Amino acid sequence: MHTMLFSALSRSVTLFTFLQICCLDVVSASNWQGKHKKGKLNVLFVVADDLRPTLGSYGDPIVKSLNIDQLASKSSVFHNAYAQQAVCAPSRTSFLTSRRPDTTRLYDFYSYWRVHAGNYTTLPQYFKSNGYTTMSVGKVFHPGIASNKSDDYPYSWSIPPYHPSSLRYEKHKMCKGKDGKLHANLLCPVDVREMPEGILPDMQNTEEAVKLLKSVKDQGNHFFLAVGYYKPHIPFRYPKQFLELYPLENMTLAPDPFIPTGLPSVAYNPWTDVRKREDVQALNISFPYGPIPKEFQLQIRQNYFAAVSYLDSQVGKLLNVLDELGLANETIVVFTSDHGWSLGEHGEWAKYSNFDVATRVPLMVYVPGRTAPIPEPGTKTFPYLDPFQYSSERHYKGKVVKNIVEMVDLFPTISELAGLKVPHRCPRPSFDVELCTEGSSIVHYMKTSEKDMDPEAIAYSQYPRPADLPQQDSDLPLLKDIRIMGYSIRSCDYRYTVWVDFDPVTFVADFEHLHSGELYLVHSDPNQDHNVFNKTEYAGVVHKLRNYFKGSI
Repeated sequence: MHTMLFSALSRSVTLFTFLQICCLDVVSASNWQGKHKKGKLNVLFVVADDLRPTLGSYGDPIVKSLNIDQLASKSSVFHNAYAQQAVCAPSRTSFLTSRRPDTTRLYDFYSYWRVHAGNYTTLPQYFKSNGYTTMSVGKVFHPGIASNKSDDYPYSWSIPPYHPSSLRYEKHKMCKGKDGKLHANLLCPVDVREMPEGILPDMQNTEEAVKLLKSVKDQGNHFFLAVGYYKPHIPFRYPKQFLELYPLENMTLAPDPFIPTGLPSVAYNPWTDVRKREDVQALNISFPYGPIPKEFQLQIRQNYFAAVSYLDSQVGKLLNVLDELGLANETIVVFTSDHGWSLGEHGEWAKYSNFDVATRVPLMVYVPGRTAPIPEPGTKTFPYLDPFQYSSERHYKGKVVKNIVEMVDLFPTISELAGLKVPHRCPRPSFDVELCTEGSSIVHYMKTSEKDMDPEAIAYSQYPRPADLPQQDSDLPLLKDIRIMGYSIRSCDYRYTVWVDFDPVTFVADFEHLHSGELYLVHSDPNQDHNVFNKTEYAGVVHKLRNYFKGSI
């Protein structure tokens, strides 16, 4: 039984007709406008790192994300978008090629899909082949072996990708501790003036992106500009003034800080990269389940939120320049993240799991003249909002789309919005097919009303493990060490996961050898805290879902 399971799965899955229609609140699409009068649109593709939907536009009451919320107010905002694997390189390779991890055959950081799996066309490569100037700033592809140590240049990009010079210090001892010395800490608010080069990587990313925008504006070229910000990825190194936005006394613990009842050991994420930080090591936390002291949990959440506000300020400055250059009315803007991040939910930190908190991402798409009217001359679309001056400002509105979508849908969706031919669905298998998609365009979801919502839409994720019990490499096993694969389905009613045998040499999953399973009821257990996989009353649901997996191979 081969793991090409996911490449064959369609958005219309007949087995799931038993799913109930989700109750969805979606803003009417009656104001949807026709295609942009000027024709060909540019694309600004912004990717955050480790950002869960902890944003005001997603209903978070604490986080100050004014600029991203302002973008959301003029966009279609997808509230149920899911990554295919909750770790950087596999996720980015997946959505940039529109192929699932079982097709890219990348589950870690150490293989390049063009050599290891197939010579797949990427999203920016497709735009480049259609006459666009394609540019990469920061972390778009995962750097290193996973993108051939070149960020897939020259295939995907018209010019060499840019990486900020100050990034080299990210893992150095840059964090001043209470002892006055520098440490390699998890929590790292800094005085930017004291940093090497007097700047931080994401600030440099914004500066470079602005230069490129000005350049293509002057040249009159249509462009696809991808900007990959590094925050809120750990360490939480950001300008210390953003910490002032989040007084510690206002912080709360995760609503479900305990390990879910009935959670199989293989599903647990022991957050080993967090444990390696000096300030966390000083806590002497037992492996793998020892909880972080509550006071430090509050500080982690506080620093994560501060890093999000810092990210928001950079996004705001970038969008403001897009406006100033007169490009906002000619440019599609897509904002998303590679995956989520746990902030104490289920007793976990970081990503590395199949839970919603790790796989769910923010996704918003702005199309001038479609998702928002073209503003009057002299009126800005994206004026910069300073969180220290407009801390009470909120921009929640926008077209909310609660249909379940996947990150592999981005390639066909952005192509359609830009007026390019949508790649055809991949055959099974598709290792020898350079251009196709394992996702589907979700443009039609941007036009639908509540009654048109698809109750059968499903997202698929997966995560590898080296063993049933948590190990030091459980979060990031090398390909050669993977022995178990967790395949997961997110429908409007269920989060269902099976952990099965996996052969890292043949890339074959044995669904007959089931290690354990998980079933969470989304409506009654939205945080996924109670695994009912082994409950007799849900045997019928488990049987249907498991038979679907088996029947699709």
